Amino acid sequence: MCRINIVKDLNFIGLKINTMSGPLKRTHLFSFHEKYGNIVEFAGFEHALFYEGIESEHMSVRNAVGIFDVTHMGRTLIEGKEAVYLLEKLLPRKISNMSLKQGRYSFFLNKLGGIIDDLTVFRLDDNKFLIVYNAGNREKDFKWISENASPYEVRVMDVSDNVVMLAIQGPKAISTLQKLSNIELSSIKRYWSDWIKLGSFDSVLVTRTGYTGEDGFEVYLWDTPLSMNEKAEKFLLSILEAGKEFGIKPCGLGARDTLRLEAGMCLYGHDIDDTTSPLEARLDTLVDFEKNDFVGREALLEQKEKGVKRSRVCIKLQEKGIPRRDCELFYDGIKVGRLTSGTFSPLLKTGIGMGYVGISAASIGNQLQVKIRENKVKSVVVEPPFYDTTKYGLKRIA
Repeated sequence: MCRINIVKDLNFIGLKINTMSGPLKRTHLFSFHEKYGNIVEFAGFEHALFYEGIESEHMSVRNAVGIFDVTHMGRTLIEGKEAVYLLEKLLPRKISNMSLKQGRYSFFLNKLGGIIDDLTVFRLDDNKFLIVYNAGNREKDFKWISENASPYEVRVMDVSDNVVMLAIQGPKAISTLQKLSNIELSSIKRYWSDWIKLGSFDSVLVTRTGYTGEDGFEVYLWDTPLSMNEKAEKFLLSILEAGKEFGIKPCGLGARDTLRLEAGMCLYGHDIDDTTSPLEARLDTLVDFEKNDFVGREALLEQKEKGVKRSRVCIKLQEKGIPRRDCELFYDGIKVGRLTSGTFSPLLKTGIGMGYVGISAASIGNQLQVKIRENKVKSVVVEPPFYDTTKYGLKRIA
């Protein structure tokens, strides 16, 4: 097992990486990760932190293409004539007006308006929906859905261990998958999906989504239980072969974290949790207050009327240093909050972070100090994403 530069690579990330303890889960592709990657414990799984290195994998996605095994994430099917009614109750976004094959980013909320988890929902048929959520919340989320489903005529099925899920991300992601696809992939819009043939694999669900800020797809190999690991690895290797001419790299958890933070995307358990509301997280545009009833609506309405007391901010260091989770933030010498995520940006070559501060300190351009060890390091509040959007990300100018 390769362990080159593991100390150097750990400097890039602020993930809660644990040492092995107790029985852990594995995805279909564990043999591949064990052979080529550096294995750590994350969200109850043995998974690859990196293969070649976090920095090189990160830059491969920004400049070309990378592939991630995200099979550890949770996947639940909800179907039945009252599936729409259940989801309208559970989610703060409108569901009934979704078209077939359309997807949306949303949340499960508790009665106090806190975020139980963030998720994506896709309408596969009139009364059939796929919900994708975080690996660490698989049991919690499925229980939440099931408990709330009891008054409705629906069937709830956890298909997490029967579906392989890969993310192909970067400006060359479409070119890579197009070599295997039987349809024009560029015709699939952002947050939409389709069923396609991908190489020798039939009925693969593709969604134009991802967690890197770059263009790309997440692909789902259906009806593949954990015992069919050879089929899963063949699927992975076929995509790696297709992307070979573009310099595709397998990417681990480390690059996934640094990429999402550069894009200004939240990580559950760090930047959002059940004590954080979408309004505080600056995700209020994803809450439809015109809906008459959804879990958490009354609490959010009250918070909206009174105004939030804190707000999520993104900060960029103006001096040397690597910000980390729980670093304290100061404004005019007064402590105003703390970071929930922090890293050294492989692209920008500087420290970046995300956290919460009092409203008075949250304006773009405000100068904050980040306490790193015993030093207060200068930083500035910036609008995400951190990178130049004309050169990187979904809106890059080709």
